[in-house]
Amino acid sequence: MGPLSVTWAVLLGLGMPIAFTLGVAALLFMWWNDMPLVVIPQRMVGGIDSFPLLAVPFFILAGNLMNTSGITDRIFHFSHSLIGHMRGGLAQVNVLASVIFSGMSGSAVADAGGLGAMEIKAMREAGYRPAFAGAVTVASCIVGPLIPPSIPMVIYGVLADASIGRLFLGGVVPGLMTAGSLMVMITLMARRQNFPTEPKATWSETGRASQKAFLPLMTPFIIIGGIMLGIFSPTEAAIVASLYALVLGVFVYRELSAKDLWTVILQTGRTTASICFIIATATVFAWVITTLQVPQQAAAYLVGLTRDPLFLLLIINLVVFIAGFFLEGLAIMILVVPVMIPTMAQVGIDPVHFGVVLVFNLMIGLMTPPMGIGLFVVSGVAGIKLEDLIKEVFPFLIPLLIVLLLLIFIPSLVTALPDFVLGADR
Repeated sequence: MGPLSVTWAVLLGLGMPIAFTLGVAALLFMWWNDMPLVVIPQRMVGGIDSFPLLAVPFFILAGNLMNTSGITDRIFHFSHSLIGHMRGGLAQVNVLASVIFSGMSGSAVADAGGLGAMEIKAMREAGYRPAFAGAVTVASCIVGPLIPPSIPMVIYGVLADASIGRLFLGGVVPGLMTAGSLMVMITLMARRQNFPTEPKATWSETGRASQKAFLPLMTPFIIIGGIMLGIFSPTEAAIVASLYALVLGVFVYRELSAKDLWTVILQTGRTTASICFIIATATVFAWVITTLQVPQQAAAYLVGLTRDPLFLLLIINLVVFIAGFFLEGLAIMILVVPVMIPTMAQVGIDPVHFGVVLVFNLMIGLMTPPMGIGLFVVSGVAGIKLEDLIKEVFPFLIPLLIVLLLLIFIPSLVTALPDFVLGADR
């Protein structure tokens, strides 16, 4: 394992993209140890040959369609009509809109890049500091992969052979807790820094905004309702979400032209290809470490340290949190899950609980430098200096880390809803 990890670390330090570092490190290790290289293409194809993974491109497509067809604009104005009058109201609207949008796209990047650009523009025009507006956007986009649907949950479910439906439901309460904690933080900051206020929307204004947003607001109910009633699987739900967004954009709102649709398809294809390539090369890397019995060794080592599930979760999440400073979340997940799942089974940690906590921890990595993807996305779309954005982001880590600790120490916050809706998984 030593030469493999050293090779991977060296390639990563040289600036090679994460997908290539995983694949090249595995290739060099296998070649040096006379392992059959034919395994590489077999494992790469096998790694992405999964029906549940079909949900990934369709949820990406749904998010891109919503960002292009005016749906995000309707969500923002609906949220603004509800709470825009509060002290720091536009910052609160930023969080609420992310909660609503998260029930449609399942992607933090889609939230930050699409809805976030609109939110930052509105906050700037209202007198908020651009860096603060960007920081709120980065923090609130973390809600996206928690409240279903969720692209990271789908990937975790495939890697851990866990129920994606239970993972979706398990993310609801943590997602709402995250949004609530951010809104409390914004309230405290608003009082201290005297953030601007706006006139309260009239009943007629709220009614018009609700009417315009009604059809998009039905998306989460269609997705989750369909899964709970057994009408379609989580993978099929992704297709339904894409078709629904397409119908709204083309036939209802008529804001999605043929040119826009082609652009959305190309953008979706590029994002999907990037994710699938990482999964494919990481599958080879994971096969090598499994062949070397690293999961068994890690399980024995960790169980030797403690058999206390909570303490073990704390150790793992500390390692994942630190890794999030330097690695992209998907790569961490693919590396960690195959190694840790046997350990989780030994100490009796629910795979759904572990999965939701892991995804939440990885999403915090979106806002931690130097590799926080959310920071780069918001900095790019809003033209905010990265160093200014980083300074404003740090206070929002406090409520997020508090929620993370609560989720670790109180597993029922994750497992209670799936157990109630789908029955206890024993």
